[in-house]
Amino acid sequence: MTEFDAASTAVQAALDAGARYADARVMHRRYESMTARDGDIEELNQDESVGLGVRALVGSSWGFHAVPDLSGPAARDAGRRAARIAAASARVPGPPIDPIPAEPVTASWASAYAVDPLGVPLSVKGDLLVEATRLMAEHGADLAEGLYQIWDTTKWFVSSEGHRIDQRIRECGGGISATSIGAGETQRRSYPSYRGQYGTSGWELVDSLDLTAHAARVAEESRALLTAPPCPAGETDLILGGEQLALQIHESVGHAIELDRILGWEAAFAGTSWLELAQLGSLRYGSELMTITIDPTIPGALGSFGYDDEGSPAVRRDAVREGRWVGVLAGRDSAAVAGLDYGGSVRADGWARLPMVRMTNVGLEPGPHSLDEIIAATDEGVLMDINRSWSIDDKRLNFQFGCEVGWEIRKGRRGRMLRNPTYTGISPLFWRSMDMLSGETVAWGTPNCGKGQPGQVGHTGHPAAPARFRGIRVGVHA
Repeated sequence: MTEFDAASTAVQAALDAGARYADARVMHRRYESMTARDGDIEELNQDESVGLGVRALVGSSWGFHAVPDLSGPAARDAGRRAARIAAASARVPGPPIDPIPAEPVTASWASAYAVDPLGVPLSVKGDLLVEATRLMAEHGADLAEGLYQIWDTTKWFVSSEGHRIDQRIRECGGGISATSIGAGETQRRSYPSYRGQYGTSGWELVDSLDLTAHAARVAEESRALLTAPPCPAGETDLILGGEQLALQIHESVGHAIELDRILGWEAAFAGTSWLELAQLGSLRYGSELMTITIDPTIPGALGSFGYDDEGSPAVRRDAVREGRWVGVLAGRDSAAVAGLDYGGSVRADGWARLPMVRMTNVGLEPGPHSLDEIIAATDEGVLMDINRSWSIDDKRLNFQFGCEVGWEIRKGRRGRMLRNPTYTGISPLFWRSMDMLSGETVAWGTPNCGKGQPGQVGHTGHPAAPARFRGIRVGVHA
């Protein structure tokens, strides 16, 4: 059977078993990663999997079943089991869910790339990591690490409404980090991000990072941090670099606008949200500089695709417009419950997982300033960049984040390097304090977003640029 045949067989079996709607995804994924340490290859991981996952809707309940077998009998059994699970769940009284309407689509989509990352010889990729980590060790790092990761995923989607979609998405990226150890102190510097930079791209993305060119600087800064003065504690103006602001968006905006959290569907494990649907369209989330978009159409960004895992086409829309909350990340079922007319943000991390609401590319629209202009306009403050730690409550409201490095800002100039910089805030108050925003945007890729039970790892993108926030509490008080 072809992949489409297997998916179609599973859908029909679910309908025959009593489902009023069903869809099925066949997914084939190849994964490769390599890590190096102190000039030597440490680990090579290569994995491949293929399977079929089926969703069935009975009343207000979903059923899901997955099998690593694309044969006709296995597909039919998967469809029947998904319908039975849904029917068993539907015994608990609840209003029927009627997913928002969708036009059936027959389509193919593939992410663009110049160099197939899995086609690059292992020796070439290994030599890059070996050289970058060797250089960091040579320049003083006590622990020099490098990695890359590659995902090559093909999907075939069929629904009882008539969808028939295939997609192929290539993703890759990598990065380096240097750790220096002193007397009672350990410091780390990373490039280009604390886990590297990733996108829906070919190996040209990794080449563009030029890891070896940054190796010496990263190592030297990690060692300099051992003796740098600590970040002072108090309230001051805070300038966040683009990489750290991407994490800020992810944690205090992206998760908060997931509709399943707002509805309470994710309360058991991942928490809820401070947002209330009654405030959609009126709530002041941030300053007028804050325009956040949900955009899975950005070429090369890690949260990009042609169609989500419900067959909804990728569409750009606003989440926050000039500081006002106007949109959410939704699926067809959650949108129906909330009275909205759009979905488009449902994905699963593999064939054996139930699709759920996930971030796509959630990011800030560019501002009118440059980083140099922001620094020049700051009389007193701290510039922080590259995430080191994050903590945020289950409503995505109160947070404290730590960064790898800080710099003192005095009279419009960047001064001393600061170690262990941290800042804390309350999401809407923090975003309302943003008064300067750069236009130097990078679509940062986050390949490790966790959510769900069983846990799923999502790939998300976050366009971001440096920004200034007024009167933020930084540092740790004794």
